[in-house]
Amino acid sequence: MPKFAANLSMLFPEVTFLDRFAAAREQGFAAVECLFPYAFDAREIAARLADHDLKLVLFNTAPGDFAKGERGLAALPDRMEEFRRSFETALDYAQALSCTRLHFMAGVVPLNADKAAFRDCFIANLAWAADLARRQGIVLLLEPLNTHDVPGYLLPTIKAALAVMDDLRLGNLFLQFDAYHTQMNQGRLAHNLRQNFDLIRHIQISGVPGRHEPDEAQEINYAYLLPLIDELGYDGWVGCEYNPKGDTAKGLAWARPWLKSQR
Repeated sequence: MPKFAANLSMLFPEVTFLDRFAAAREQGFAAVECLFPYAFDAREIAARLADHDLKLVLFNTAPGDFAKGERGLAALPDRMEEFRRSFETALDYAQALSCTRLHFMAGVVPLNADKAAFRDCFIANLAWAADLARRQGIVLLLEPLNTHDVPGYLLPTIKAALAVMDDLRLGNLFLQFDAYHTQMNQGRLAHNLRQNFDLIRHIQISGVPGRHEPDEAQEINYAYLLPLIDELGYDGWVGCEYNPKGDTAKGLAWARPWLKSQR
């Protein structure tokens, strides 16, 4: 039976970020994830996790200037020093929050730039970061981001992420499978899950189009896909990373049968 984690950067926008931990627990979640925790003191987040008996299972490395469209620093040759400082901060947060998985964001390659130079920078930074992460028992995850939402992202497909993994062959580098991004860029969700299952260490879901609730009012057949995840033997968390159409709690009707079992 899938274990769901609430993405607190997207769910429960009705309340402030720090109040979303209580809201998630009230709805039956036993785990949470978020995009970027860095605007908040790690001790305050740790207190909220402890107060509500929640586990933080994933967050992202720093994106750079998110409002300006930046989606990671690791592949940007002129931002290496900034990236490395930010990654050390991410490790500090991971340690303070007992989180063992980090989505390692690559970055956007500018139009007409030398993509090979950005990829080489990413490979170098990833090798450096993976060594530091390994010492803390942390797994790094590569998540392909679709070209419709994030044009120019260095890793737009599973194939691109696997090529990087094959180049480095690191023991703590795995794949983050986001059903929304995969459907938007590639489709064939069941095939891609089966094909890459041994490398997947985190899964995220949302509806297509719109990135709303993964219910029946969208094109992905989660009534088939979620049991398939079980059938394959996945024992990790499934992140609910979507923008609620309205009230978050009402929109969780699709998840009620599973959330009841997690209480």
